[in-house]
Amino acid sequence: MESQRAHPRAFSFEFFPPKTPEGMHKLRATWKQLAQLKPRFFSCTYGAGGSTRERTLETVLEIRSAGHPAAPHISCVGATRADIAATLELYRGKGIDHVVALRGDLPSGAASAGELRYANELVAFIRERTGDHFHIEVACYPEFHPQARSPRDDLANFKRKLDAGADSAITQYFFNADSYFRFVDDCEAIGIAAPIVPGVMPIGNFAQLARFSDACGAEIPRWLRSRLESYYDDTASIRALGLDVVTRLCDDLLQAGVPGLHFYTLNQAGLTSTIWQRLGL
Repeated sequence: MESQRAHPRAFSFEFFPPKTPEGMHKLRATWKQLAQLKPRFFSCTYGAGGSTRERTLETVLEIRSAGHPAAPHISCVGATRADIAATLELYRGKGIDHVVALRGDLPSGAASAGELRYANELVAFIRERTGDHFHIEVACYPEFHPQARSPRDDLANFKRKLDAGADSAITQYFFNADSYFRFVDDCEAIGIAAPIVPGVMPIGNFAQLARFSDACGAEIPRWLRSRLESYYDDTASIRALGLDVVTRLCDDLLQAGVPGLHFYTLNQAGLTSTIWQRLGL
């Protein structure tokens, strides 16, 4: 963990772009509430194949117009180099200098994976086109990407992103702090010292959490899954247990010296704000 203790802490909150005016109104109330916590930045996701590019940009620009740093996501799967170059120029033209660069998901029914297939290729392309203009965040997986052939391959893939020019990383969420600590140890062993900020998923809906976790490979410990399942539709009990578990996880991580926390808010402020307050941040 020595490499991580050397970095200043950065706290951030992630949103997804709403599909409706009502959703945008609700998100506006959310980011205004969370802005009071003075995060280092907000980020906004980018749909499969760039399907939400306009809404992602609209969300980021609205937050920035209120004086808060915000970073759009950008992905490469399903896109041409020209598509990506146009998005980068659009971002740069709007004064944006911070992006989260991801491989992304192929849109349903799409025939081609695009001209850039991996996140390290996207990072290299961003550097080729824009030099050092952007601070580039990338993703990493303490419990390993579900499509990785082995933990060693997954670690090598992460290193390729950093070698291509990424500045820092945000992890997939997890509920076992030891998975993060072991991952950082493995990174340090191959010379990785860049900031690796833990991603945090508040727990408010078990069915939704289980669906997300099955898709992304994040492990819900058996004891936690069983407890959450036993509450059925008792939302209050699910939220209470989730707050206890996630707050303890965050506290353990902060005590160990992590360089910040990145909250996957799901466009809601309540759980994230409560965890923040419990941690005394």
